[in-house]
Amino acid sequence: MSLDTSLVAVRRSRYGWMSAAAVLVSAAAAVPIGFILWIAAKIGWSTTVGLIVRPRVGELLINTVLVVSLTVPLSGALALTLAWLTERTNLPGARIWSWLAVAPLTVPAFVHGYAWTTLFPSMHGLAAAVLISTLAYSPFLYLPIAAALRRLDPALEDIAASLGQTRSGIFRRVVLPQLRIALGGGGLLVGLHLLAEYGLFVFIRFDTFTTAIIDQYKSTYNGPAANMLGGVLIVCCLVLLALDSRIRGNRRFARLGPGAARGAPRHDLGRMRAAALLLCGALVAAGLGVPLLTLGHWLVAGGVAAWRFEEIGPALGETLLLSALGAVATTIAAIPMAWLSVRAPNKFQRVLEGCNYMAGALPGVVIALALVTITVGLPIYQSLITLLLAYVLLYLPRAMLSLRTSIAQAPVELEQAAASLGRSPRRALWATTIRLAAPGAASGMALVALGIMTELPATQMLAPNGTHTLATGFWSYSGEIDYAAAAPYALFMILFSMPLTCLLYAQSRRLSGR
Repeated sequence: MSLDTSLVAVRRSRYGWMSAAAVLVSAAAAVPIGFILWIAAKIGWSTTVGLIVRPRVGELLINTVLVVSLTVPLSGALALTLAWLTERTNLPGARIWSWLAVAPLTVPAFVHGYAWTTLFPSMHGLAAAVLISTLAYSPFLYLPIAAALRRLDPALEDIAASLGQTRSGIFRRVVLPQLRIALGGGGLLVGLHLLAEYGLFVFIRFDTFTTAIIDQYKSTYNGPAANMLGGVLIVCCLVLLALDSRIRGNRRFARLGPGAARGAPRHDLGRMRAAALLLCGALVAAGLGVPLLTLGHWLVAGGVAAWRFEEIGPALGETLLLSALGAVATTIAAIPMAWLSVRAPNKFQRVLEGCNYMAGALPGVVIALALVTITVGLPIYQSLITLLLAYVLLYLPRAMLSLRTSIAQAPVELEQAAASLGRSPRRALWATTIRLAAPGAASGMALVALGIMTELPATQMLAPNGTHTLATGFWSYSGEIDYAAAAPYALFMILFSMPLTCLLYAQSRRLSGR
């Protein structure tokens, strides 16, 4: 058998078992969507249309579209500015500012809402939603953009400069196009978060599809109206996926060589140095200072009585266990789909990938109720298995986007070379792409663990009886307006999110080779 024939056979074998695994995961991810379609078929077409085509749905759609369409571009512009200042300029203390730009990831979005509404009780509505969401979610964009900037080959910019391009022209024509996958992936992740966000919008009294869905479920439990709102959320997710696909395109982002050995030159800020420092300081104060200041106030106000260690201790242990198990399971489940999206993009693959993203865009309560309906009467009902399955469905996009970026930067020629040396498809994949994508996998696991640590609806509905996490404890006390008792739970969520955020930051720098 010739070498070319052998490579083709290995390639087909590798695609075969990866495709089978991706289909299995996507089928599980499609369960909540199938649940919503089943409810629609059960209640009939006329009732379905009546529940969707009504003024209240129009109001929710406008709110949801506005908060996503305003927050994602603002987060992208903010993250890109910070990444450029910390990675490509002579900003004083750039490494410290780089870490501080990522640090807001340690603060859950609903704790941001809790902090800002404590300081400004009248803060509510669209402006508050956009402001707080941008502060909470822009680090999700900063990490991939900063990593991509560090990986860019400076020789390309040198060539553009030698051809007479200005600094702004080099940025528009050389740098920005190479940031497309980071901007698109990060923007998609932020958009999906906003579609499914609940706690933050409750604090600032801003109605979206997710808050309306949960309100419906609280009043009717599994009501058709709530399920139809979930169906509209799926359509919103499809729009985000189409935009991401258009931004990503079909270009190749990997290179065989390491590029220029030197790092990119840092530009002199000159008179703009003071303004850059002021911008960085203001963002850190708003994204990190306000939550910490608020927590400090409530911890002092609550005193020793707020520290209920007999409740906090078990909640901390269960939170860490669920986060670790969920992160590992989700990352393993994401590998086949992430690999196919880079190595074998086609229409069928995009459909499978869309199933995973749509499940991640749904509120945890929709996924939980779908799993409750399916598992009632089965041994896994309200078990750890069902809860972990819910976490996998909820956070697949986080793991997939991190893996996709890393796999895209691992040349396929290395897999082919390993296969030509007689390695089996699985061994060739493990020895090349999976090892090169390990930093992305670690980042994905950290992102998933951060999400599980602060997840509320699915944990409340699917966890075995007696399960108590930091997030559910915080939500219980804050719902009773006992902010002092809720503060220790928020503090522990932040403290135990710090190692995960540090891992994200370290892996981001390691991935970029800097």
